[in-house]
Amino acid sequence: FREISQELSSLTSKYSENVLDATDAWSRRIDDAAALSGLPQSAIDLARQSAEQRGETGWLLTLDYPSFYPVLTYADDAALRHEVYQAYQTRASEQGPHAGKFDNSDNMEQILRLRHEQAQLLGFANYAERSLARKMARSTDDVMQFLHDLAARSKPQAEHELAELRAFAAEQHGVDELLPWDIAYYSEKLRQHRYNITQEEVKPYFPETRVVPGMFDVVGRLYGVSFHEVDGVDTWHPDVRFYEIRDHDGSLRGQFYFDLYARKNKRGGAWMDDCQSRMQTRSVDQIPVAYMTCNFTPPVGDKPALLTHDEVETLFHEFGHGLHHMLTKVDYVAISGINGVAWDAVELPSQFMENYCWEREALDLFAAHYETGERIPEDLYGRMLAAKNFQSGMMMVRQLEFSLFDFRIHREYDPEKGGRVYEILEQVRDEVAVIRPPEWNRFAHAFTHVFAGGYAAGYYSY
Repeated sequence: FREISQELSSLTSKYSENVLDATDAWSRRIDDAAALSGLPQSAIDLARQSAEQRGETGWLLTLDYPSFYPVLTYADDAALRHEVYQAYQTRASEQGPHAGKFDNSDNMEQILRLRHEQAQLLGFANYAERSLARKMARSTDDVMQFLHDLAARSKPQAEHELAELRAFAAEQHGVDELLPWDIAYYSEKLRQHRYNITQEEVKPYFPETRVVPGMFDVVGRLYGVSFHEVDGVDTWHPDVRFYEIRDHDGSLRGQFYFDLYARKNKRGGAWMDDCQSRMQTRSVDQIPVAYMTCNFTPPVGDKPALLTHDEVETLFHEFGHGLHHMLTKVDYVAISGINGVAWDAVELPSQFMENYCWEREALDLFAAHYETGERIPEDLYGRMLAAKNFQSGMMMVRQLEFSLFDFRIHREYDPEKGGRVYEILEQVRDEVAVIRPPEWNRFAHAFTHVFAGGYAAGYYSY
């Protein structure tokens, strides 16, 4: 069992490293500004800054989220969208611009095989059963029934939303066929058309220099704690900041590192991780310490980092995880903080905190124009609320695709047949997907939540 655990640790680390290396390996230098038509000025400025930081001219696009996402969402050049989409969706695989160089195919097979072996050593039929041993769900059948039921209820709405998008693209833009790299682009066009709102209109009201202390203010009012930045602490990058949380009486409750900006050689996504957990014994008085990491667009030029509202939600989400870890009063490591709940309940505090990103009273504590200090106008706030659930059906079936895929590859693993990763993924898509990616899409090769994170046979809890 110990040998399998060690090998799994090595394989999941290698999987994650391959994704990071593949992400960093690709870039595209643009010499002609016309190729960037449609991109917000903030994205163009970031591309210029990225090129300058590498000693290059023109504009540089990468697969870091603040770079590739605006291309897929706003770039008028369909060929550029296609190129970026293909580079991103084939990372760490045998396909795409770096085919075979960072290939995770064998790592996935070995991870699934070893998880299955380990589960059977413990008396479980498969890894999905083992995963549920410490979760709220009672059985693998219950999880599958839950996901199938949710899919049946969600897919009609997703199909309706896609039909609306296709009709809009045809009627307003003369586009008869939507390809996968067109979806985000025309979805944004439809959102603007329907709700008269853009992310660029909202971003000036969310400077990071205002959002972070405002979030601390919201949390302070909720839980009676205060936050204090500490200088002189060793960190792994100059962008990283260190804070203390103190109770109303001044006692220390926890500490955390804040690493908010995207950069080269940094893992993508956003997450909270524990550095150490709370523990109180006769000889040990250990406070909880957390890492909170995001990949937001860094400051460009003399402007502060301006966040999208989605990024503000991400920040509050991860901070919810951090609060769960740091505000615990349980003295035993095994059950303190996030260790004290079933893993399929761990997203509750984080998703709860997202609600404050939509409440007017809370928004007024952290949202103000970075130049004028003006609060979000009531008209803009109303349009934000109106667009809140835009294409929620399509987003739901996408998450269900991830969840069913994750659970089935662990529940149905057969040593004689292997992982059948893409066979099962295609079966799942037959059931829930409304948008089918190209044959060369290699999503699973970079699905770090499941193959290198803590959500194996547990993604359904998202």
